[in-house]
Amino acid sequence: MTRAERTEDAALETLFVPFRTGALEWSAPAAFLHARFGPDLADIGVSALTCEQSFKPDADALLRAGFDVATDIGAEPRRFALVLVLPPRQREQARALLARAARLAGPDGVVVAASANASGARTHEADLARLCGTLESLSKHKCRVFWTVRKTQQGFDDALIAEWLALDAPRPILEGRFVSRPGVFAWDRIDPASELLISQLSATRSGTAADLGAGFGYLSAALLEKCPGIAALDLYEADARALDLAKRNLSPYAARVAIDYRWYDVASGLPKRYDVIVTNPPFHTAGGSDDPGLGRRFITTAAAALNPGGRLFLVANRHLPYENVLNAAFGSVRIAIQKHGFKIIEATRSLAGVRR
Repeated sequence: MTRAERTEDAALETLFVPFRTGALEWSAPAAFLHARFGPDLADIGVSALTCEQSFKPDADALLRAGFDVATDIGAEPRRFALVLVLPPRQREQARALLARAARLAGPDGVVVAASANASGARTHEADLARLCGTLESLSKHKCRVFWTVRKTQQGFDDALIAEWLALDAPRPILEGRFVSRPGVFAWDRIDPASELLISQLSATRSGTAADLGAGFGYLSAALLEKCPGIAALDLYEADARALDLAKRNLSPYAARVAIDYRWYDVASGLPKRYDVIVTNPPFHTAGGSDDPGLGRRFITTAAAALNPGGRLFLVANRHLPYENVLNAAFGSVRIAIQKHGFKIIEATRSLAGVRR
């Protein structure tokens, strides 16, 4: 396969190198944690693989390909002959995921993991070695793939597995004001960009509202605190892990406001219209590089979902080039403040509708 022919998901491609070279043979039943779809999965029978993915766009891609997908396949006692895993960048979340892979491997089960060098491949490999003992590994496409065989408990550190499983557990943060967990955006702090957005929001905002990319719910909670005229609020979040936290964090407001929680890919468009939309949109790819296209899709989705005269309140890094798409989609656009490297933008949908 030439460089031009490679999939953009180098870690996923590298994960399957041991199977293509004959170093490993496929075994069933198999599980795939933090799963993503790619060309190598197309040749695998859909009945031979159970996928776990909590990120809505990736889960939808797997479902379209016919695979069985769950947000948490570890919720019931299951054992697999083969467990594949793509560890995330965040250290505690990655360790917990590797521990779950080891726990899910049955007698003589094989655990195979891969990650990009720039995303901590050496660290992930060392962590799996701590859990499971001796590994085999190889490098390809600026990534590493590493694997081990569970020989009826030999070499597997069950005490460390149990310790690392707990690393991903939801926990109180900010003196108990919220509950969060590793791997969620700004998981253990108030994101300063979101805090700046709330500081520029008028307390007179009212009607129906939506939070696009709601995370663990800070922006939504702050909106409801500052704007008592909000009668209904929908939270849209692509990460099911974050959305579960938001449900817990916003439960104190459920008695006075109609709140709905949607595991959702915002780029696909919204099913309802709103008077107010707030968002701190993502702008990084899975590899960590800037992708302003993500934020632009949030903006066009918001414009189409606002009632005439409705307002979008958006925070972004100052350097991100959103102005052209904002000016094309809204009747008026203003920068409310630029501070600490961020800009807060207030955009109003024209009474005649979205500008074309």
